[in-house]
Amino acid sequence: MIQQYTHTIKKEDIAALPIEEFKGRIYVIDTAAEANKAVEYLLKYPKVGFDTETRPSFKKGQHYKISLMQISTEDTCFLFRLNRIDIPEPLEYFLRTEDTMKIGLSLRDDFAAMRKRTSVEPTNFLDLQKFVGKFGIEDASLQKIYAILFSKKISKGQRLTNWDADVLTDSQKKYAALDAWACLQIYNLLNEA
Repeated sequence: MIQQYTHTIKKEDIAALPIEEFKGRIYVIDTAAEANKAVEYLLKYPKVGFDTETRPSFKKGQHYKISLMQISTEDTCFLFRLNRIDIPEPLEYFLRTEDTMKIGLSLRDDFAAMRKRTSVEPTNFLDLQKFVGKFGIEDASLQKIYAILFSKKISKGQRLTNWDADVLTDSQKKYAALDAWACLQIYNLLNEA
Protein backbone atom coordinates (compact mmCIF):
# COMPACT_ATOMS: atom_id res chain seq x y z
CA MET A 1 0.00 0.00 0.00
CA ILE A 2 1.24 3.50 -0.87
CA GLN A 3 1.91 5.66 2.16
CA GLN A 4 -0.23 8.80 2.31
CA TYR A 5 1.16 12.15 3.44
CA THR A 6 -0.34 15.43 4.59
CA HIS A 7 -2.34 16.89 1.68
CA THR A 8 -1.18 20.45 2.06
CA ILE A 9 0.84 22.86 4.20
CA LYS A 10 0.32 26.55 5.02
CA LYS A 11 2.89 29.25 4.26
CA GLU A 12 3.10 30.22 7.92
CA ASP A 13 3.90 26.61 8.84
CA ILE A 14 6.69 26.55 6.25
CA ALA A 15 8.07 29.84 7.60
CA ALA A 16 8.62 28.19 11.01
CA LEU A 17 10.67 25.30 9.57
CA PRO A 18 14.49 25.12 9.59
CA ILE A 19 16.12 26.02 6.26
CA GLU A 20 17.43 23.19 4.08
CA GLU A 21 20.87 23.51 2.52
CA PHE A 22 22.67 21.65 -0.25
CA LYS A 23 25.90 20.38 1.29
CA GLY A 24 27.35 18.65 -1.77
CA ARG A 25 29.82 19.76 -4.41
CA ILE A 26 28.75 22.39 -6.96
CA TYR A 27 30.46 22.72 -10.32
CA VAL A 28 29.75 25.67 -12.61
CA ILE A 29 30.00 24.54 -16.23
CA ASP A 30 30.75 27.29 -18.72
CA THR A 31 32.78 25.60 -21.47
CA ALA A 32 31.91 22.80 -23.90
CA ALA A 33 34.85 20.73 -22.57
CA GLU A 34 33.52 21.00 -19.00
CA ALA A 35 30.05 20.07 -20.23
CA ASN A 36 31.46 16.94 -21.85
CA LYS A 37 33.16 15.86 -18.59
CA ALA A 38 30.05 16.63 -16.53
CA VAL A 39 27.82 14.56 -18.82
CA GLU A 40 30.30 11.64 -18.71
CA TYR A 41 30.00 11.76 -14.92
CA LEU A 42 26.19 12.07 -14.91
CA LEU A 43 25.71 9.15 -17.29
CA LYS A 44 26.93 6.83 -14.52
CA TYR A 45 23.77 7.54 -12.50
CA PRO A 46 20.36 5.89 -13.03
CA LYS A 47 18.51 9.01 -11.77
CA VAL A 48 19.25 12.69 -11.20
CA GLY A 49 17.46 15.83 -10.07
CA PHE A 50 16.77 18.49 -12.69
CA ASP A 51 15.84 22.16 -12.74
CA THR A 52 16.40 25.34 -14.76
CA GLU A 53 16.63 29.05 -14.06
CA THR A 54 15.85 31.96 -16.37
CA ARG A 55 16.72 35.58 -15.82
CA PRO A 56 13.55 37.27 -14.60
CA SER A 57 11.97 39.96 -16.72
CA PHE A 58 10.51 43.02 -15.07
CA LYS A 59 9.33 44.74 -18.28
CA LYS A 60 6.25 43.85 -20.26
CA GLY A 61 7.12 42.02 -23.48
CA GLN A 62 10.71 41.37 -22.42
CA HIS A 63 11.73 37.70 -22.33
CA TYR A 64 15.02 35.93 -21.76
CA LYS A 65 16.23 32.50 -22.79
CA ILE A 66 16.94 29.88 -20.15
CA SER A 67 20.17 30.83 -18.33
CA LEU A 68 21.02 27.84 -16.21
CA MET A 69 20.35 24.10 -16.18
CA GLN A 70 20.98 22.28 -12.92
CA ILE A 71 21.51 18.52 -12.82
CA SER A 72 22.20 16.89 -9.46
CA THR A 73 23.20 13.51 -8.06
CA GLU A 74 23.04 12.76 -4.31
CA ASP A 75 26.24 14.71 -3.62
CA THR A 76 27.20 16.67 -6.73
CA CYS A 77 25.37 19.32 -8.73
CA PHE A 78 26.41 20.69 -12.12
CA LEU A 79 25.24 24.17 -13.07
CA PHE A 80 25.33 24.46 -16.86
CA ARG A 81 25.57 28.15 -17.84
CA LEU A 82 23.44 27.95 -20.99
CA ASN A 83 23.72 31.72 -21.47
CA ARG A 84 27.44 31.06 -22.12
CA ILE A 85 27.55 27.63 -23.81
CA ASP A 86 23.99 27.18 -25.10
CA ILE A 87 23.13 23.44 -25.03
CA PRO A 88 26.22 21.61 -26.31
CA GLU A 89 25.89 18.22 -28.04
CA PRO A 90 26.84 16.13 -24.96
CA LEU A 91 24.15 17.86 -22.91
CA GLU A 92 21.59 17.36 -25.69
CA TYR A 93 22.51 13.68 -25.67
CA PHE A 94 21.98 13.52 -21.91
CA LEU A 95 18.56 15.20 -22.17
CA ARG A 96 17.36 12.59 -24.65
CA THR A 97 19.02 9.44 -23.24
CA GLU A 98 16.80 6.69 -21.83
CA ASP A 99 19.65 5.55 -19.54
CA THR A 100 19.16 8.21 -16.85
CA MET A 101 15.84 9.29 -15.35
CA LYS A 102 15.69 13.08 -14.92
CA ILE A 103 13.39 14.15 -12.08
CA GLY A 104 12.04 17.69 -11.99
CA LEU A 105 9.00 19.75 -11.12
CA SER A 106 6.72 21.66 -13.48
CA LEU A 107 8.67 20.28 -16.42
CA ARG A 108 6.31 21.70 -19.03
CA ASP A 109 7.69 25.17 -18.23
CA ASP A 110 11.30 23.92 -18.37
CA PHE A 111 10.70 22.19 -21.70
CA ALA A 112 9.08 25.29 -23.19
CA ALA A 113 12.12 27.34 -22.13
CA MET A 114 14.52 24.71 -23.51
CA ARG A 115 12.78 24.77 -26.90
CA LYS A 116 14.00 28.34 -27.36
CA ARG A 117 17.56 26.93 -27.34
CA THR A 118 17.28 23.44 -28.85
CA SER A 119 14.94 21.17 -30.79
CA VAL A 120 16.00 18.11 -28.78
CA GLU A 121 13.09 16.06 -27.46
CA PRO A 122 13.63 15.45 -23.71
CA THR A 123 13.34 11.76 -22.81
CA ASN A 124 12.93 9.79 -19.55
CA PHE A 125 11.81 12.74 -17.42
CA LEU A 126 9.51 12.40 -14.41
CA ASP A 127 7.45 15.39 -13.27
CA LEU A 128 6.99 15.39 -9.49
CA GLN A 129 3.81 17.48 -9.78
CA LYS A 130 2.12 14.44 -11.31
CA PHE A 131 3.98 11.87 -9.18
CA VAL A 132 3.21 13.22 -5.68
CA GLY A 133 -0.57 12.99 -6.12
CA LYS A 134 -0.41 9.22 -5.68
CA PHE A 135 0.79 9.87 -2.13
CA GLY A 136 -2.06 12.22 -1.24
CA ILE A 137 0.01 15.40 -1.62
CA GLU A 138 -2.08 18.14 -3.23
CA ASP A 139 0.48 20.95 -3.16
CA ALA A 140 2.38 21.44 -6.41
CA SER A 141 5.28 23.75 -5.45
CA LEU A 142 8.71 22.37 -4.67
CA GLN A 143 8.87 24.34 -1.43
CA LYS A 144 5.56 22.92 -0.15
CA ILE A 145 6.19 19.32 -1.24
CA TYR A 146 9.64 19.39 0.38
CA ALA A 147 8.26 20.90 3.60
CA ILE A 148 5.56 18.22 3.82
CA LEU A 149 8.04 15.38 3.35
CA PHE A 150 11.16 16.63 5.13
CA SER A 151 9.90 19.32 7.56
CA LYS A 152 12.45 21.76 6.17
CA LYS A 153 12.11 24.98 4.20
CA ILE A 154 13.62 25.71 0.80
CA SER A 155 14.34 29.42 0.73
CA LYS A 156 13.22 31.16 -2.47
CA GLY A 157 15.23 34.33 -1.85
CA GLN A 158 17.46 33.94 -4.94
CA ARG A 159 14.74 33.03 -7.44
CA LEU A 160 14.40 36.50 -8.98
CA THR A 161 18.12 37.28 -9.22
CA ASN A 162 20.06 37.79 -12.47
CA TRP A 163 20.93 34.29 -13.72
CA ASP A 164 22.81 35.82 -16.67
CA ALA A 165 25.27 37.63 -14.37
CA ASP A 166 28.97 37.38 -15.28
CA VAL A 167 29.63 35.50 -12.05
CA LEU A 168 27.01 33.64 -10.04
CA THR A 169 27.08 34.42 -6.32
CA ASP A 170 27.52 31.63 -3.77
CA SER A 171 23.89 32.18 -2.74
CA GLN A 172 22.72 31.72 -6.33
CA LYS A 173 24.80 28.54 -6.74
CA LYS A 174 23.48 27.02 -3.51
CA TYR A 175 19.89 27.94 -4.37
CA ALA A 176 20.14 26.49 -7.88
CA ALA A 177 21.82 23.28 -6.68
CA LEU A 178 19.29 22.82 -3.89
CA ASP A 179 16.31 22.94 -6.23
CA ALA A 180 17.64 20.14 -8.47
CA TRP A 181 18.89 18.08 -5.52
CA ALA A 182 15.57 18.45 -3.67
CA CYS A 183 13.70 16.95 -6.66
CA LEU A 184 15.89 13.85 -6.41
CA GLN A 185 15.37 13.64 -2.62
CA ILE A 186 11.58 13.86 -2.97
CA TYR A 187 11.52 11.09 -5.57
CA ASN A 188 13.82 8.85 -3.54
CA LEU A 189 11.75 9.21 -0.37
CA LEU A 190 8.43 8.58 -2.12
CA ASN A 191 9.84 5.70 -4.14
CA GLU A 192 10.77 3.93 -0.91
CA ALA A 193 7.32 4.51 0.62
